[in-house]
Amino acid sequence: FRTEILGLMKAQTVKNAVIVPVGAKGGFVVRNAAALIDAPDASARDAARKAGEAAYARFIATLLDLTDNIVDGKVAPPKRVVRHDGDDPYLVVAADKGTATFSDLANSLARRRRFWLDDAFASGGSAGYDHKKMGITARGAWVCVRRHFQEMDIDIDKTPISVIGIGDMSGDVFGNGMLIQPNIRLLAAFDHRDIFLDPDPDIKAAHAERRRLFRLPRSSWQDYDRSKISDGGGVFSRKAKSVPLSPQVKAMLGVQADALTPDELIRAILKMPADLLWFGGIGTFVRATSERDADVGDPANDAIRITAPELKVKVVGEGANLGMTQKARIEYALAGGRVNMDAIDNSAGVNCSDVEVNIKIALANAERAGRLTREERNRLLFAMEPEVTKLVLANNYRQSLCISLTRAEGDAEELRHLMQALEARGVLDRKLEDLPGDAELTARLKRGEGFTRPEIAVLMSWAKIVLFDDLLECGVVDDPFLTARLHAYFPTPMREAFAEDIDHHRLRREIIANRLGNDMVNLGGPAYLARLAEETGRGVRAIATAHAVAMELFGIAELVAAIDRLDNRVRSADQLRMYLDVRHALRRAVLWLLRHDALKADIATILARHAPVVRWLAGRLAKVATAHARERLRIRREEFRRLGAPNGLARELARLPY
Repeated sequence: FRTEILGLMKAQTVKNAVIVPVGAKGGFVVRNAAALIDAPDASARDAARKAGEAAYARFIATLLDLTDNIVDGKVAPPKRVVRHDGDDPYLVVAADKGTATFSDLANSLARRRRFWLDDAFASGGSAGYDHKKMGITARGAWVCVRRHFQEMDIDIDKTPISVIGIGDMSGDVFGNGMLIQPNIRLLAAFDHRDIFLDPDPDIKAAHAERRRLFRLPRSSWQDYDRSKISDGGGVFSRKAKSVPLSPQVKAMLGVQADALTPDELIRAILKMPADLLWFGGIGTFVRATSERDADVGDPANDAIRITAPELKVKVVGEGANLGMTQKARIEYALAGGRVNMDAIDNSAGVNCSDVEVNIKIALANAERAGRLTREERNRLLFAMEPEVTKLVLANNYRQSLCISLTRAEGDAEELRHLMQALEARGVLDRKLEDLPGDAELTARLKRGEGFTRPEIAVLMSWAKIVLFDDLLECGVVDDPFLTARLHAYFPTPMREAFAEDIDHHRLRREIIANRLGNDMVNLGGPAYLARLAEETGRGVRAIATAHAVAMELFGIAELVAAIDRLDNRVRSADQLRMYLDVRHALRRAVLWLLRHDALKADIATILARHAPVVRWLAGRLAKVATAHARERLRIRREEFRRLGAPNGLARELARLPY
């Protein structure tokens, strides 16, 4: 139990890079209720639920007993509690394993205690964003999956991909994940009850049947219509002594046996070739060859777990936590597999909760002032759901792209220096995070290898976490120019009708720091700040100021957005090269500002000083570029005329884009 909490905490720490608060992971034990959890009858399940709710209520109530409150605008420490730290009334809870439907319960406790966050205490619930209905966690992970395939020049919106998965259609992450892409070929899946096999699925019929199961109040693979399964497939209970294998299944799995035990069959599924392995259920199913099953801390799945080299899928999508160990991800990636890590793929859920809480905090001001009723707030909240989804998924897009760009740059020495800097600050433990030591990294470089995507993911996240603290401390977040970044965090209807409430948000500084820090690392790279500090000797405030100025002066955000629109329209390698060109241009611009400007004024003043020169230079370059283009057209037209083309045809040929 403690091992699992620690594993979730490691994943949560990395997820914190895209949310405002610093997170924690906790857990509770429902005593004497284990036998009731899988009970077949409704009364026993109801008894198990009540036992779980009682344990959860006690757990949450205890947290509130120890937490500062806000009363009449002032921090009110809890009575009879000795505090060794400063005021901190910010406590929110996000439902997790087994407690996904407990948000209303948690909020009722907060209201009973008159806790200042009211129903912003627990995201979701009857007056919040329903993650399963939104499919937000699965959709975020699919953004990352889409990038993996895009970088193989495969457009999964047009090209069917084969999938094996862990979970069932009643689950949020697995169910939503298997419905996002209508043309996937789900060949095999399993959960703790059943094994599903469909060697040659009818894509449309299978998608419709999965959707039917997802919409049922409760379902398992046993509810799947057998007539919709291809020849040789079926649904088999994990309680069976053995499972007979059809010729079609044997060919799909690449095995010779006529029958396998359920555990043997699951291991064969995990080892089979496919385009994608989708983690959507609970459990750790892949370890590194250097690890023992006992090291994993998930004894329930020891019998079916495989090692990273046994994976034959091209891509791993981690919609669920802890599907692989970090060492397994690294070993799989070193062998050519495409994987990030769970905290990157499935961050959208916690990200969505963070946005919901901050929306409610802002709108609470309007409620207290009588400008908004609770009913009106709820209607506004749900009306903004599509834009909230878009804002959240943008973080999945940017983070997975940052990993790709950093890997494409291949500057291992820069990342080595970043690791050393983080270690020197005492915030990073390489061994705990499974990052390579200096000797191992040197050996990799000799083999032409560098950092893997899972390792870059960890370094990217820690760079953001440290930068967040530094931005708050240096005070740059108080620059009025950055208020636009605060407003951009919220959906458009709030920016238009509740701008003043956003301006006075209790977490104003933290939201700006989060937005600015993510922007700096996503665009500049994980070692962006460390590299600039080393080259110039300037501090965080100067570097952040220079970054904000350069972004505005040269229209970097617009350039990046234009490149984004080329997804699956140009070769992925060419698109990544464009992004890298922009990344390098941004670094050069920031470096110039750091070397030639004191950067002691506010951002607007610095912009006003440099903008006229940049506009003049841009105009001159445009004229030169136009003249150059005209001269190139003239030369090409003459070349075609010399080849015998008539004048009109030569003119048209000269304009062709090759």
